[in-house]
Amino acid sequence: MKVSDTRSLGLTRQRAVVLRVIRDADGHLTANEVFASAKDLLPTISFATVYNSLRYLKDAGHISEIHFGNGASRFDRITHRHDHAMCTACGKLVDIEMKIPEKLLKKAAKYSRFKAESLEFTLRGKCPDCLK
Repeated sequence: MKVSDTRSLGLTRQRAVVLRVIRDADGHLTANEVFASAKDLLPTISFATVYNSLRYLKDAGHISEIHFGNGASRFDRITHRHDHAMCTACGKLVDIEMKIPEKLLKKAAKYSRFKAESLEFTLRGKCPDCLK
């Protein structure tokens, strides 16, 4: 994706670069990884600008943010509901597109006594590369 392709979104040059980095990434990047890649494209960009751009892009619905416990947030180009598999050895994170049965959502809500808003599935284990 070219920065010019994001101009129709009304983004500043810095925000367009951050969005390009995330959309061009093969995986789910941390803010530090986004900063490193954005710096290659726009050497004058600061970490604060990248961080603020990530917040703006998330709030505007252009990207999503994934939280896993106390670890660093990761940013995803996919904004609709989806699930993930996470490697416990190397930290690789991949998307899983699957439908969660309504029955499972209701059962989780019943056990927790929470009013369910969403359910996110995270499969944890070893990725194919780490199993070798």
